[in-house]
Amino acid sequence: MNDQQLAGIGMTSQRTRNRLIQRLRERGIENQQVLDVMASTPRHIFIDEALAHRAYEDTSLPIGNGQTISQPYIVAKMTELLLAAGPLNNVLEVGTGSGYQTAILAPLVKRLYSVERIEPLLNKAKQRIRQLRLNNVSFKLSDGHWGWEQSGPYDGIIAAAAPEKIPQGLLDQMTEGGRMILPVGGENQSLVLVTRNGDQWQRTVLEEVNFVPFLTGIKKS
Repeated sequence: MNDQQLAGIGMTSQRTRNRLIQRLRERGIENQQVLDVMASTPRHIFIDEALAHRAYEDTSLPIGNGQTISQPYIVAKMTELLLAAGPLNNVLEVGTGSGYQTAILAPLVKRLYSVERIEPLLNKAKQRIRQLRLNNVSFKLSDGHWGWEQSGPYDGIIAAAAPEKIPQGLLDQMTEGGRMILPVGGENQSLVLVTRNGDQWQRTVLEEVNFVPFLTGIKKS
């Protein structure tokens, strides 16, 4: 992919991206670093070419394998919440998906570990992250319930799928004072912020959301 394709034209141009950033500001996103990274990240490369003209709408879009690329507002909100307590050194992303959330987080944290259970999605995401020259990301094909214990603990964890109950394995991989942001629930889901204090985890329910379910197992190509 060349520089012109990354830059985009028409409905994928920088002007179109800037309109999305203005909408995010109007919806209450305040972290300027998050907004700057989203303005410079070519969301159109993370979806099929046939849907590229919709890349900068504030909506989720299908990416195949029954999965979606998250709505930009939700990506911005979750990233802003994760960073609210200050800089993060070691972050775990559960559910790489298209790699878009990965691309937003990587410039904002020291080290990012991303796990995905669907191999074709993971392979595409790796390629896109390489194209963007983001060199602080490691990937693993794995069931998200397990996290990535060998690279933990993490001062930040973010998940892009909704478990009905937060996996204990993820809670255990949080550092003291660490933060985790994820959707929780079945038919009715809420965005939940978890903070760790010793062997206690404080949960704060933030707003209603709609994510794909948090599934078990690995799906190879």
